[in-house]
Amino acid sequence: MNGGEMLIPILVPLGAFAMVFGIVYIKSRENMAMIEKGMNPKEFANRPAPYRNLKNGLLFLGAGLGLLVAYLLDTYTIPFNVEPAGLYFALIAIGGGIGLVSSYRVEKKELLDKENRN
Repeated sequence: MNGGEMLIPILVPLGAFAMVFGIVYIKSRENMAMIEKGMNPKEFANRPAPYRNLKNGLLFLGAGLGLLVAYLLDTYTIPFNVEPAGLYFALIAIGGGIGLVSSYRVEKKELLDKENRN
């Protein structure tokens, strides 16, 4: 084993522990700040998110379409001696971003329509 390969079994568990510790620490700090302001943290923990399914659906739809486009480009246009891994990642990210932007536009339009009705 080289020096870098020996660090992986050490750094991966340390990184996972640090991530979990950081999430718990930040969540507890947030709850303490809410208590200091006189708010109940349990009320805000289960807030409904009305557009969560729309956002997730459009994100996965965009990522799937990006993956499909990358596959089609890989199959029909790229020569055999080129590895198109970057193309797959880029088009998945672009498709997911388009899905999130379209979700934002739908939510914004709904919010503006709701304000105009009142």
